[in-house]
Amino acid sequence: MSGTQDSLFLRAARRESVERPPIWMMRQAGRYLPEYMAVRKEASFLDLCYQPELAVEVTMQPIRRYDFDAAIIFSDILVPLIPMGADFTFGGGPPKLEDPFDTPESLARLKRVDARKDTPWIHDALAGVREALDDSKALLGFAGAPFTLFCYLVEGEGSKLFPKTKSLMWTQPKLAEEILDLLAEQIGDYLVEQVKSGADAVQLFDTWGGLLSPEDFEQWALPYVRKALDKVARETGAPTIYYVNGNPGVLELQASSGCNIVGLDWRHRLDEAAQRIPENVGIQGNLDPMLLLTDEETVSRRTTEMLNSIAHRPGYICNLGHGVTPPTPMENVGAFVQAVKNFKPATQGSAT
Repeated sequence: MSGTQDSLFLRAARRESVERPPIWMMRQAGRYLPEYMAVRKEASFLDLCYQPELAVEVTMQPIRRYDFDAAIIFSDILVPLIPMGADFTFGGGPPKLEDPFDTPESLARLKRVDARKDTPWIHDALAGVREALDDSKALLGFAGAPFTLFCYLVEGEGSKLFPKTKSLMWTQPKLAEEILDLLAEQIGDYLVEQVKSGADAVQLFDTWGGLLSPEDFEQWALPYVRKALDKVARETGAPTIYYVNGNPGVLELQASSGCNIVGLDWRHRLDEAAQRIPENVGIQGNLDPMLLLTDEETVSRRTTEMLNSIAHRPGYICNLGHGVTPPTPMENVGAFVQAVKNFKPATQGSAT
């Protein structure tokens, strides 16, 4: 781990007293930035993932423009599955897998890999960003959560309902368990190696956690997240964030995953969520990214309201409730950042 232990982000992650909440944004390196689009004109999406110098450049772009308190390495949650035998294609549309892993026979094609040797690009990119990044900034690594990756492996592509995935986990539970257990093991290793390469903290994205009932979440998501995060905790001690999209009903389960910080989408009220989450677990989130499509005054006002609702709670990190979208005006992102940096609580200890 790098020498950034006194950064604002890491102090907040440790639930220490901070002068203001730290801020970063999911997908902060992306298509809303003209400098990102300039790079994309000359390189494919996978080029940006696989060529460390390009990954470093696009990771640093939002830091240079907005002075976020943390950088998150540029990559994709599906990329570490490719060396495992999941040959996703990234073309003009969403990623697609021609041969899904939806039968016992197909499991033989899913390989265990060495998280260091078989994904060298992410580690070289992290080392490069750490070198370029000021010590006052934290560097985040990330991965997809096992259940979300399982969805893509079984379905072969994105879906609104993932019917094949759900059918497999209910009708072939042993196969589902084997795949999820392997994913948990591999993702744990992948995150550990990211910390060793320079990441100060790591986030698990459960993009499709909202597909599950609380009972199914407890069976098919939570045990495998716990396995991955426990490995990170035991081998690195780095702070971990677990983000679940679209499932407020599993908040207590999410907080019991072993993560240090729960990442919340915009469907939660922060003040109410704070009452449901143990005091020793931090909170990250959760401005609706669609607010960034409005205007600077609205963004500033709603951000300040959100911050006041959670000002009493140690361990808070400001973020969106999901990734920033391509049509977002850059000045609205600036208004979001400035509202956080200028924030002064309206009253102290005003939690409801």
